[in-house]
Amino acid sequence: SQELIELSEKLGAHNYQPLDVVLTRGEGVWVWDVEGRKYLDCLSAYSALNQGHNHPRIVAALVEQAQRLSLTSRAFRNDQLALFYRDLVELTGYDMVLPMNTGAEAVETALKVARKWAYTVKGVPLNQAEIITAEGNFHGRTITIISFSTEPQYKEEFGPHTPGFVSVPYGDAAAIEAAITPNTAAVLLEPIQGEAGVVVPPDGYLKQVREICDEHNVLFIADEIQTGLGRTGKLFACEHEGVRPDVMVLGKALSGGLYPVSVVLASQDILGILQPGDHGSTFGGNPLGAAVARAALRVIQDENLIENAAEMGEYFREHLEEINGPHIDHVRGRGLLIGVVLREQAGGARRFAEALQARGILAKETHENVLRFAPPLIIDRETIDWAMPIIRDVLLMP
Repeated sequence: SQELIELSEKLGAHNYQPLDVVLTRGEGVWVWDVEGRKYLDCLSAYSALNQGHNHPRIVAALVEQAQRLSLTSRAFRNDQLALFYRDLVELTGYDMVLPMNTGAEAVETALKVARKWAYTVKGVPLNQAEIITAEGNFHGRTITIISFSTEPQYKEEFGPHTPGFVSVPYGDAAAIEAAITPNTAAVLLEPIQGEAGVVVPPDGYLKQVREICDEHNVLFIADEIQTGLGRTGKLFACEHEGVRPDVMVLGKALSGGLYPVSVVLASQDILGILQPGDHGSTFGGNPLGAAVARAALRVIQDENLIENAAEMGEYFREHLEEINGPHIDHVRGRGLLIGVVLREQAGGARRFAEALQARGILAKETHENVLRFAPPLIIDRETIDWAMPIIRDVLLMP
């Protein structure tokens, strides 16, 4: 491990600060490092591994498709993409699908669609469209996306920034309504802010946002890249309030961690405005990604991962809430997206993540004082029972 860590530090850009564990194999909820030590994965690659590591059904789909046809570009059609569209439409109820690769690409796509919709449907003057975003958001790392970040490190030295975005406090529906102008095209939100520290908005917030968008003819875009596909105990986190966004952005677990696949979902009235040449991607919609994503979606449904996330998430969270330690302020989250918020005097969440690593559990700090637990949705009660004494001991350490 040490040799590989030193090589990485010498040759790689230092744009991450990973825990010093070098992983070489994964199966289900478990991973192994190069020395053979076994760990429980409680991060799931930021929720990309909802189905667990190397799920055999998804691996089989990847191998089978890779042996037949991996890439056609969108210059030609392939026999997997239309079936991927069909599976997503049947599962989600949206009319149309636009496939991309990464989550950030899908967010950029949704922003472009919202702007074109504003000009061609709503009648906003050209180049005057505004999109309302929330403070504390994390939607990706592109120049445009960091332009509406409120995290100084993400944006300060990367300007000039893309105009056209208005930021309001997260969880404050009245602030969204106050920010709407005749030029407002869309409101872009995460139903739970993952990178901000698993921030759950007040009850009724999403429903209020939906009503405000309807009243003012504004699109509601939900970024469910991290929260979607079962993570919170519902297919989508917006479903906890019975809300259906106009535009849905998905990624991460859409491929079960085996290949980058993302999509934008919307109605025909919205996505149907795009014309050939308006947008595209060489790899977006490739047959390998489509076949993998189809298998990943089937696993979520066939293995009842949504129901398991709800049940095991409640069980996990209840046990965390029982830990009455001086470092813990509170526990928050939904399903198997859980944040343990630590008090300022706890010395930061990083030391707790490192202590857990030393005892065979991989979790990760976020925003300094939050320790995030987000294991694969296949986790069972027995595994949680194994982990909890370790987690309790670490959270109670001096």
